[in-house]
Amino acid sequence: MFITIEGIEGSGKSTVAERIHEMAVGAGIEAVLTREPGGTEISEKIRTLLLDPQNRSLSPLAELFLYLASRAQLVDEVIEPKLSSGVMVICDRFMDASVAYQGFARHLGEELIEELNKLAVRDAEPDVTFLLDLPVEAGFERGPISRDARGIASMDRLEQEERSFHEDVRRGYIRLAERHSERVFVIDATRPLGEVIDSVISILEHKFGLDLKKK
Repeated sequence: MFITIEGIEGSGKSTVAERIHEMAVGAGIEAVLTREPGGTEISEKIRTLLLDPQNRSLSPLAELFLYLASRAQLVDEVIEPKLSSGVMVICDRFMDASVAYQGFARHLGEELIEELNKLAVRDAEPDVTFLLDLPVEAGFERGPISRDARGIASMDRLEQEERSFHEDVRRGYIRLAERHSERVFVIDATRPLGEVIDSVISILEHKFGLDLKKK
């Protein structure tokens, strides 16, 4: 099974992804946790380029192709082999992020992004996606979620974008969820983290038949 977690900055998606992984492993399910951009040695180097605040001159199209390159490498090196061997994959962001960020907020066009995504991911599309939704202001109030090499909290290149950019990202995610309602489940991320995780686990157990009770 392939599970992806999406959301704007500060939505808590990384924590939720980690918790799903912990519960799956605790239930005796073989599972791997990865992230986008990143997840492989090459993809992590691309991540550094993408998120470095000094790279503000990076063009929208160049940004898109870097994300696609990172994604293709992650699919080839991690996602596809794991899924083929029956391992559950949980990914902190995946192809939907490019639709929201580059397609919608960067105005490159959702249709273009979806076509290029097909080339990058091939058959490795998520079985289920959880969109952790909350107002942009609420995400900002949670503060910087990135840390520099010294472990000091800082804002990466995308976190430093104007509020209007993040509003567009959120609208892009909501639009995507409406178009793919059979796969994308919108979760109210303004609630306490425990309630958010409970909602995600409930869907996995009742709609997808996963038993995540600790063995």
